[in-house]
Amino acid sequence: MDLTEQINQLEADLMEMGSLLEKSERKRVQELLKQEQKKVEKELSGKKQQKELQARRQADPSAASKPAYTVKINNYAWDQSDKFVKIYLTLKDVHKIPSENVEVNFTERSFSVLVKDLDGKNHQMKILNLSYPIDEKESCKKIKTDMILVMCKKKMTKKWECLTKAELQSKEREKPTTEETADPSDGLMTMLKKIYTDGDDEMKRTINKAWSESQEKKSRGEDALDV
Repeated sequence: MDLTEQINQLEADLMEMGSLLEKSERKRVQELLKQEQKKVEKELSGKKQQKELQARRQADPSAASKPAYTVKINNYAWDQSDKFVKIYLTLKDVHKIPSENVEVNFTERSFSVLVKDLDGKNHQMKILNLSYPIDEKESCKKIKTDMILVMCKKKMTKKWECLTKAELQSKEREKPTTEETADPSDGLMTMLKKIYTDGDDEMKRTINKAWSESQEKKSRGEDALDV
């Protein structure tokens, strides 16, 4: 059955469903018919797009031999469950092209996405050095309306802070160092100890006197630094 015949059959199915909906009085039956109607409409839209593409190629035979140019997919969102890391790629009309045009390949530490011939272009994305290993055999893709969902199966039920190792390392570098988070008074005491150790007898006597006076003020409830 060629594309034209398939389109005709789907259109006939839609007409009959519409007729059944008008006659149906049961709410549950109406809901089931509406769900099926949406499925047929989606399939019909995909077949029509295929026919348009076929017609363009027949009109310009050289177009079939022209390689489609490839664009990078840079925008994505991700979240996670206990078992999966989920990456969401938004691509308009991706659900209308044949599912075999969407290729997703996995390794233990990476995945790649290649969408062929969508709106006259190929769309590509590669994520390397994932934060933690995944089970490539249990990972998969799901195609939804205007979206590809990449499901990376975790090997360990561990919460991921970042998607890639590079992002994780960058986040670690941005964390304050021990010196930055230390109590400033600790630094002052370290400096005074060094001056005391390296100083002569006169310096040591001066520091001891200042320390004694500071402790006396502290015991009286005064500001120890108010000298």
